[in-house]
Parts: sequence; structure tokens; C-alpha cells
Amino acid sequence: MFSISKFECQQYQGIQGLLHLLYTVYNAPVYWEKVWYRRLLTFTAWCNSHLRKAGTQIENIEEDFRDGLKLMLLLEVISGERLAKPERGKMRVHKISNVNKALDFIASKGVKLVSIGAEEIVDGNAKMTLGMIWTIILRFAIQDISVEETSAKEGLLLWCQRKTAPYKNVNIQNFHISWKDGLGFCALIHRHRPELIDYGKLRKDDPMTNLNTAFDVAEKYLDIPKMLDAEDIVGTARPDEKAIMTYVSSFYHAFSGAQKAETAANRICKVLAVNQENEQLMEDYEKLASDLLEWIRRTIPWLENRMPENTMQAMQQKLEDFRDYRRLHKPPKVQEKCQLEINFNTLQTKLRLSNRPAFMPSEGKMVSDINNAWGNLEGAEKGYEEWLLNEIRRLERLDHLAEKFRQKAAIHEAWTEGKEDMLQKRDYETASLSEIKALLKKHEAFESDLAAHQDRVEQIAAIAQELNELDYYDSPSVNARCQRICDQWDALGALTQKRSEALQRTEKLLETIDQLYLEFAKRAAPFNNWMEGAMEDLQDTFIVHTIEEIQGLSTAHEQFKATLPEADKERQAILGIHNEIAKIVQTYHVNMAGTNPYTTINPQEINAKWDKVRQLVPQRDQALIEEHARQQNNERLRRQFANQANVIGPWIQNKMEEIGRISIEMHGTLEDQLTHLRQYEKSIVNYKPKIDQLEGDHQLIQEALIFDNKHTNYTMEHIRVGWEQLLTTIARTINEIENQILTRDAKGISQEQLNEFRASFNHFDRDHSGTLGAEEFKACLISLGFDIANDAQKRTGIMDAEDFKTCLISMGYNLGENEFSRIMSIVDPNRMGIVTFQAFIDFMSRETADTDTADQVMASFKVLAGDKNYILADELRRELPPDQADYCIARMAPYTGPDGVPGALDYMSFSTALYGESDL
Repeated sequence: MFSISKFECQQYQGIQGLLHLLYTVYNAPVYWEKVWYRRLLTFTAWCNSHLRKAGTQIENIEEDFRDGLKLMLLLEVISGERLAKPERGKMRVHKISNVNKALDFIASKGVKLVSIGAEEIVDGNAKMTLGMIWTIILRFAIQDISVEETSAKEGLLLWCQRKTAPYKNVNIQNFHISWKDGLGFCALIHRHRPELIDYGKLRKDDPMTNLNTAFDVAEKYLDIPKMLDAEDIVGTARPDEKAIMTYVSSFYHAFSGAQKAETAANRICKVLAVNQENEQLMEDYEKLASDLLEWIRRTIPWLENRMPENTMQAMQQKLEDFRDYRRLHKPPKVQEKCQLEINFNTLQTKLRLSNRPAFMPSEGKMVSDINNAWGNLEGAEKGYEEWLLNEIRRLERLDHLAEKFRQKAAIHEAWTEGKEDMLQKRDYETASLSEIKALLKKHEAFESDLAAHQDRVEQIAAIAQELNELDYYDSPSVNARCQRICDQWDALGALTQKRSEALQRTEKLLETIDQLYLEFAKRAAPFNNWMEGAMEDLQDTFIVHTIEEIQGLSTAHEQFKATLPEADKERQAILGIHNEIAKIVQTYHVNMAGTNPYTTINPQEINAKWDKVRQLVPQRDQALIEEHARQQNNERLRRQFANQANVIGPWIQNKMEEIGRISIEMHGTLEDQLTHLRQYEKSIVNYKPKIDQLEGDHQLIQEALIFDNKHTNYTMEHIRVGWEQLLTTIARTINEIENQILTRDAKGISQEQLNEFRASFNHFDRDHSGTLGAEEFKACLISLGFDIANDAQKRTGIMDAEDFKTCLISMGYNLGENEFSRIMSIVDPNRMGIVTFQAFIDFMSRETADTDTADQVMASFKVLAGDKNYILADELRRELPPDQADYCIARMAPYTGPDGVPGALDYMSFSTALYGESDL
């Protein structure tokens, strides 16, 4: 027997101190005292492991819980919930109120507290206090443990057995003697953290070393306090089961948290990798779109420049520069535009498959914006080419008119030379009567000649006016020369009138006139004008564009040659008058001045001009023959181009229709269709040499200045546009098949389902446009088994908006007006009244898609954060790869909640932003 003094009882107040005294000082061999002592140590350590999180701990388990404050704090820490506000008074009633709040909270968690009341806890009843603590441990540390639907204790035991199964000398069958050698604790630590313990060096016959090693490592590295004593376990035949269970449950919670963190980290890595890839694709699209738009922006002003050149050579150089642009600079940009559309469609498909919002390019960089800019480029290009050709025709016309002006002006100036001096002579004042008559007749002849030249002056003025209207570059010199001619013509008219009046006044005095000279002059003058006109026409340049026009000129020339015999007779008659004059003079020895007083035309001049006309006729014949040959060659070029264009044009149209049929028909798998389309694309590309050959023929036509072709309705522009559309269509169709493969693989759709979807879509796409109208889309869904329309009474087979809404509600959708509008916007986001096949496939596959959501990502971050509402940068770097941890840190906003700490990050808004529900 042993005795305890009053002093010792006062020194070791309470049951915990008393038991410690009995067990250590007096070495009392009382079994229940030892059990209680072990539980006191274990439960106290367990409570402190949680209270330390709140910055406090207990020393005496039955005393420190008496006021209920630390008991309520312990429950708040282990449950993560707020209890009612505690009473801060020190009276017994306040303590009982606090303990009751704690007991009520425990009872609210479904725990029955048998014989445990607030008064016993306040009074320091150790048995009731320990029973309450054990109840808390069971509810919050052990009850939630479940392995294969076992109870809490069995689940914890099964978890230990599975984790230690691979280790020798470890056989966990219970929570007492199976743990005495310490190998069970070491095996649990080594299974989850092998770097902390060298299990191979442990020995079964050294339990003290094993237990202390496990307890020290758990406390230092796993944040599990030392709840057991190695000597006590080794020295006890049957260690306390509740103490062992309490300690082992701490291992379960420590290691299960690490496994959840690893799973959460993997989910976040997957989501971030998808997001990073999509962001790179978006950056690539923005850059390619910016470059293409910048090239269009720089090219359009060049094509819109309509500053004409003054010479044909300069305009021909502009035409050559335009051909280089069409042949060298534009084709790569056509490929870039096609690739841009393909990249955009692929990106949108990936975003849909990863449950991300659709990509919206920067303002002005949408595919529609690029198409509009490209359309403006095409319009400017077409207008530029037409302007070049019109400008060349204008310069050609100007050169012809300018040469014609110079010829007529030179002839007129040569004719008017000396006329003013002649008209200003006063020789009639001293002339005899016969001389006066001669002067009068001569003046009449001059007036006839002057009238004959009126047409030439009018032609010169008309040509000058046309040159001004056509903006001839040398118009000032032309206008000056024309003005001089007109002024001189007006002066000649005035002088003529003045001299005529003077001669008429003198006519009464002069009665004699040589009739023969007069007749000669009258007939020679028009004949001379005729010869001058003939020479002018024979030397006149001509421009023709068709063989019919040259044939018309040839016919006119033949008609002219037919008049030459009559003209020769007239010449012979005029020369006969002169010969008669000479015969009279010679016969009657008339004293003449030797010249005809009525005209300056003489037989030598008539013969010279006649010879000139005869000389120009064969030259004109040769020029017409050469031009006829050139027009025949042009006709050959027209037919050569037309023969090829009439084959290539229908070929392109047929290929476009065949591609449309291939995209609609279902022969084989999507991969078979993709292979077929790629082979088809290769055959189309192999046709390119024929297009290039046609380009060469078109260049020959342009170099020959051929502006029309009646043998074909196809122009090179038609062929180019058709070819570019063909390449774009085959590329776009291939891209659509690839996107369908992506959708099928990502959404888990079988080939049979996809074929069924395609067959239904094609059946209702009656106009083969590749899209469905609203009513066609509804009918198609009905054919696939969707009970979208409650039309049993109407029997129309078509849903209106309310029927469609009712159908979706019957399928499980909780639809309000906003939700209904959202679903309609999915299949027809632009409200065009049509549904594309891709949108149709997306809608059909979305219902069974297994994709990540914002809530799942948010829950994963919460696991990594240890159930906090915020996360620290160090926690991200510990759980995630470096690049993805930096990605999150750079984009997470600082946490502003009341429970935040310095450096806290808001993972909730970041998770929402990943799925487009707020700004990232």
C-alpha cells in the first residue's frame, strides 16, 4: 500500500496531476490509473495540435475546459464553422452557458452525449471531460474515415492494413498490440514520405528506436504532435486503443490531404496548359491579322492612285508594275488570308472543346473585318486595272489626235503663208482694165479656195478642243497654235472682204478678163483641194481594234482607188485648158506676164501633186495589208485564249460543285473523307500549270492591246477569282472535316452517331447550302429523337419558340426566359435564322461532354489552399510546375477578404475568369 500526503495532493491538483503522481512518483501498479494517464497525455496533445492553429494550447485538460472558452475554440478549429458568441464573464452561469453552446454544437452534428452535462465539465469531472474529448475525436477525426463503405474504426484499420501491406514484419490487426514494435508507424510514414525514414535499417527487436523515430519524424516534418510515449507503449502489455486510434487518425488526415493536393494540382495544370495554348493561338491570330491588314492598308492607296502619266511608256510601266503585283505579291497574301481563317476556326473549335468562351479578336481584326478589307482591295484592284486600260486608250487617242492636229496645222500654215501680203497689195490701182478683170477673177478664185479651207480650220479647232477635253499634257502649245491659226483666219477673212469690195468698185472700169485663165483657175482649185485632201487622207494614221474595222478601211480605200480614173480625166482636162492657153499665146503672140492672173496653181504643181497621190496609194495598200495581218494575229490570240478559258471556267465550276457534294455525302469515316479531300486538293493544285498557261496567253493579249473578246464570256479576272475561290473552298472544307474529327474525339462521339447526325442534317438541308433554317433545325432534332415539340394536338411537326422551351424543360433544363435565350444563342449566336453543321454537332455533343468547370477548378484551388478562401504564392509554387505557378501568380488579384494575410491571392475570381465569366 502507499499513502499520499496533503501537501502532495495540493501540489498535483486535479486528476491529471494526481495520476501523474501515482504513475511516476509512487509507481502505482494500478491499471486504470495508467490507462487514464495515457489518455490524458494523448488527448491533451491532440487538442493542442488543433488549438495551436488558433495561437493557444491547454496544460490541464479538466481545468482549462471548465469555462467553455477553449472548448468552443477547439470545436471552431476542427469543424471550420463559427459557434455562437461565448460569454466572457467568470461566473459559474457564464461557464455553464459556454459549455452548453459547445455541447449543443456537438449534438447538432448527430452525436449523442450520454450522461455528459455542462455542470460536470464546469465542475472539472475528469471522466466526463475525457469522455467528451473522445466523443469529439470520434466525430471529427475518425467518423469521416471510410474505406469501401466500412465503419470509421474498421475503415481506419483497413487503410492502415493496405498502406503497410508491402512492408515485412508489419501486420496490423488492431489498435493496441499491433503497434508495439513501432514498425507500423514507420511504415505509414515511409509509404507516403520515403525520404524521411530509411526503413531498411529498422529492426523489429528495437521498438524504442522505431517508436521514437516515428514520433520525432511525424512531429518535425508532418506537423503531428507527439501524443504517445514510447516507453509507455513498450512497457504496457496492451497499449490504450483509443490513444493509438487518435494518433493514427492524425496520420490518415495528414496523408489524405497530400493526395487531395496532388489531384488538385494535376487538374489545375491541365486547365492552365489548355489556357496557355489557347492564348498563344490568339496571339498568333492577332499578329497574322495585323500584318495582313497592314499590307492591305498600304496596298489600297497605291491601287487608288489615279495620277495619270503623260506618255505611253510611263503608263505601260505602270501596267507592268500592276502585273507584277498580281503575279508576285498578291498570291502569298491570298494564302495568308486562307490560313488566317483556318487558324481562327481551329482556335474556336479548341475553345469550344475546352468549355472556354469563344475568341473575340481585337476591334477591327475579325474575320469579317479582314474579308471587308480584302473586298475593298479587290474593288480598288479592279478599278485600277480598268483605269490603266482606259488611260492607255486615252493616251493612244491623244497621240493620234496630236499628230493629226500637227499635220493639218502644217498644211494650213503652208497654205496661208503670204496670203495676207497678197490681200494687202494695191496693184489694182495702176492696173489696166484687163488686169483689173484678171485681179477680180483671181480674187474670186481665192475666195473659193478660202471657203474650201474653212473645213480644215474647223477640223483643227475641233481637234484642239478634243485634246483639251482629254487633258492632253501639251495642251497649252496646241491651244496657242490653234489660236494663231484662228486669228490669222479671221484676218484673212477681213482682208478678203476688204479687197473684194475694192475690186468691185473698180470692176466697172475694167471689163476685160481672160476667160480661159479663169476657167483653168476655177477647175484647178477644187481639183488641187481634192488632191491635197487625198494626200492628207492617204497619209492619215489609223487605229483599229478588230479585223472588221480594218476590212472597212480597206473597202473605203478600194472605193477611193476606183475614183482615180475619173480624177485623171479631170486632170487631163485642166491641163488641156492650160495647153489651150499656151497654144493661143503662141499662136497670137499675146504679150503675157507668163503666169495665170487668176490662180497660183500651175500645171507643174498639179502634176507633182498627182504623182504624189499615185505614189501614196501603194504605200497605203501596204499599211492596210500589214494592219490586216496584225488584226488576224490578234484574232488568233483571242481564239487561243477563248479556247482555254471556255474549258477552264466550267472545270472550276464543276470542281466547286463536286467539293460541295463531297462535303455533304457520307462515304466512309471522317478520316476517309479527309483523305479523299486531300487527294482532291492535290489534283486541283496539279491543274495550276493550265492556269499559268492561260495567264501567259492573257499577257500576250494585253501586250497586243486587245481589249475585248467576243469568243468567250470568261475574262482572266473571272478565272482568277474562280481559282482563288476553289482553293479557299477546298481548304475550308478540309478544315471543317478536321474540326469535326476534333469534336468527335474530344466529345466522345462515335462514328455511327456522327454519321447519324450528318445524315439527318443533310436530309433537312434540302437546298444543299450547308445550313439549316430554324424550322429545318427543329425538324432535324425531332428526327434524332429529341422530344422538342409537344405538337400532339397541332400535328404540324414544327416547333415554335414556346414548344422548344417546353421540350428543353422536359429534358431536364430549368429554363427561364434568359436561359432559353442563351440556348438559342448557342446554335445561332448571330441571330441569322440559320444553324450550321458545326453548331449542330456542338449542340448535340454538349449534353454528354465531360469538361472542366469553373466550380471544379475553384474547388481544386481550395484544396491546395488548405480550405482557406485565399492562397499564397509559396503554396502555388509548392504544388504546381514553376511556369504554371508563375502564370497564376501574375494573373491572380490580391485577396481583400477580412480573413486575409499579407500576400494572399484571390483564386476564386481567377477560376471564374478562366471560363470567361469575368475579366482575367
